[in-house]
Amino acid sequence: MNSHPNHIVIIMDGNGRWSKKRLMPRSVGHLMGASNLRTVVKSCVQKKVKHLTVFAFSTENWRRPPEEVATLFDLFVRYLKTEIAELQEQGIRLRVIGDQSAFTPELQEQINLSQRLTAQGTVMDLTVAINYGGRWDILQATRAWQNAHPYESLEQLTPEGLEPYLCTHPLPEPDLLIRTGGESRLSNFLIWQCAYTELYFSEVLWPEFDDHELQTAIDWYAQRVRRFGKTDEQIKGSLALKRDSKASVVSAQASHPSNSASSTNVNNANNANNANNATNSNTTRPLFLK
Repeated sequence: MNSHPNHIVIIMDGNGRWSKKRLMPRSVGHLMGASNLRTVVKSCVQKKVKHLTVFAFSTENWRRPPEEVATLFDLFVRYLKTEIAELQEQGIRLRVIGDQSAFTPELQEQINLSQRLTAQGTVMDLTVAINYGGRWDILQATRAWQNAHPYESLEQLTPEGLEPYLCTHPLPEPDLLIRTGGESRLSNFLIWQCAYTELYFSEVLWPEFDDHELQTAIDWYAQRVRRFGKTDEQIKGSLALKRDSKASVVSAQASHPSNSASSTNVNNANNANNANNATNSNTTRPLFLK
């Protein structure tokens, strides 16, 4: 069983269908979807999720009507401009992955600025994939590896050697992938990184995917057994060893409380002696030698 996902990725699907059900333009659905991202980000922070990656625009989405593509990019720019202050306040680091060569210079500059302003965030990593495709990522990573190793053959390339060149580096591999909107496919998203990710498909359209739905997905994940190629018996054995080891440590501490107390006293005494020595040293050394 899994305690908690460290890295969640979400394919935010269903904005257009949400609008269609309400006889509204698709642009309204995308606007609601962008607003809902703010809600889900806050929920992930509250749930102590360390990494959140969302799929905003795929390399295949260029096939959509030009006006819809323009709307999506306009929303992305507005999100960068309006959400940065709050991301900074909450300690969230923003990263944008994907092929940015197709973006206007203004958009590229806004992306770089947003990433710089949030670079010190340590509460959570928010990664937005825009103009991203899994096949493109593997291809560009392979080319980058070859450029970095011009005198080596591709036969020398290993999975471990390729990973530093993927867009998602140095993020950990995803634990849980959530796709909203009722579809059950990856759609070329993080196909290398999600080799062992638990896949959760929700019927809920993205604008309606709230904190309750997110918790439902996390609870589902907690019941999964992640084998990574091992058998059930091996997994159970590893869990039993961890429990026994933890129980032994607790039992030893309970049986010898005086040892813990004496150890604490010794540490306190050492700290006091170190402090006195430091004080005496400071009174004899010139200031510039401190």
